[in-house]
Amino acid sequence: MAYVITKDCIACGTCIDECPIEAISEGDIYSIDADSCTECGSCVGVCPSEAIIKE
Repeated sequence: MAYVITKDCIACGTCIDECPIEAISEGDIYSIDADSCTECGSCVGVCPSEAIIKE
């Protein structure tokens, strides 16, 4: 199961810099490409709104 970004995302951009494989895309609410996500969890710890969860 890959990580997903919930509606709690504030689109701050913090997670994009942390993803080693660039699986996160910008938008009103950011998104993670489930096929690319390696489940490393790097993005989870830096999210200030705790909007990234494992689904």
